[in-house]
Amino acid sequence: MEHLISGGTSQSRNSPHQESDCQYCTLESSAVAAVNHGFQQSANCFDLSYTTGSPVYSPACVSCVTEDSNDLIHKLRELETAMLSPTMDNDNSFERAFERQLIEPEKRKLMGIVREDLKQGLLICARAVADGDLMTTGLLISELRQMVSVSGEPIQRLGAYLLEGLIARLSSTGSSIYKALKCKEPTSSELLSYMHILYEVCPYFKFGYFSANGAIAEAFKGEDVVHIIDFQIAQGSQWVSLIQALAGRSGGPPRVRITGIDDSISEYARGGGLHIVGQRLSRLAGSCNVPFEFHAVPLLSGGDVRAEHLGVQPGEALAVNFPYQLHHMPDESVSTENHRDRILRMVKGLTPKVVTLVEQESNTNTAPFFQRFVETMDYYAAIFESIDAVLPRDHRERINVEQHCLARDIVNVIACEGTERVERHELLGKWKARFRMAGFTPYPLSPLVNATIKSLLGNYCEHYRLEERDGALLLGWKNRVLSVACAWL
Repeated sequence: MEHLISGGTSQSRNSPHQESDCQYCTLESSAVAAVNHGFQQSANCFDLSYTTGSPVYSPACVSCVTEDSNDLIHKLRELETAMLSPTMDNDNSFERAFERQLIEPEKRKLMGIVREDLKQGLLICARAVADGDLMTTGLLISELRQMVSVSGEPIQRLGAYLLEGLIARLSSTGSSIYKALKCKEPTSSELLSYMHILYEVCPYFKFGYFSANGAIAEAFKGEDVVHIIDFQIAQGSQWVSLIQALAGRSGGPPRVRITGIDDSISEYARGGGLHIVGQRLSRLAGSCNVPFEFHAVPLLSGGDVRAEHLGVQPGEALAVNFPYQLHHMPDESVSTENHRDRILRMVKGLTPKVVTLVEQESNTNTAPFFQRFVETMDYYAAIFESIDAVLPRDHRERINVEQHCLARDIVNVIACEGTERVERHELLGKWKARFRMAGFTPYPLSPLVNATIKSLLGNYCEHYRLEERDGALLLGWKNRVLSVACAWL
């Protein structure tokens, strides 16, 4: 999701993602269900760091669509016919294998469970993948592909991308199905429009903006020279309201410097480098009579950022912002360099007045595959339900939003391992432990921030929930917490 912060219009999923050599295409509707001939057990995956995350959109990572829906359906039918034809050596196919070895009563019982409950069927399939039971996996994928749909109920839509993730995990390349489809990458303007739709229909990203800006404004009271380092500047939209607020400060505005760190999906969506963001914010600051300076950090992997890139100067009040971004930093479970903790120690060494963190409340970093699948299903089920409450199921732009802004994060969590898995979320308790180990202490968010976000939620569905816990704010859908915001000094 993080990449969607791009521009009031983008978050996140989105974000100095690590680049990956593997390729990935999101498929429409029943496309996800095609069972590749001779799946291989492999941890390889498709390129999801464009994504999550964002959550980085690279030209190598594209989404499979066709010029019209009839063409897509025709291609899918051709593909399925070719894959299941006798010329493909069906004696070695999954279906023949499990039909020979799985006794009929067991097969009927299993299919009965799956047909009655799609969610349970997906869980059973994920367990079979985790156990290396390829015969049962093939049987279940064949059945589940008839039950998922990108235009169905929330669990059907989510199921399409979860199933795609399982297929991607099993297949080393997925070439059997993807070569038959025309892959079209959305233009930068299309991607930006999808991000903007998600930004508007759900409060998750505004929640992050308001929480962080409230803490930063509080920390900057009485300061004459202020510097904000944004580890995912995206389109820079987060800082519009803060610049306007500082302009109205009694006694005059401070001198403001913003250092922005770029990410590839934001660069693609805006159609150029950070100079575009700098020019936009400079014009705004000029119209508000706020002395302003913008510093752009070249496109780097988040783990490669060093203190010398950030341009910190003596005598300035410093704030550091991590918006749905820090979970992309590899930790000790991925690399001995442990950039996640290294970045925090580096930032602490800059003696900031405040550090703001906004993250997805999900546990997918070090969890084993099956637990990670369950967590991903539970988390994104709430996300898809919240979108379903606003956008019609046959809304073409809703399909694009879910496909281009959410699906790749989902598949990355499920299909990838090692350095290729860049969506590595942690729960608030774990983030607290990391910040404390780096020498930080909590900076409780003020009641004003809480009240502002409660007012914001009044514009959205009544199922959103806001909770204050130990100085942090937690935003959820019904009983599921989805995003957390906290501050540190």
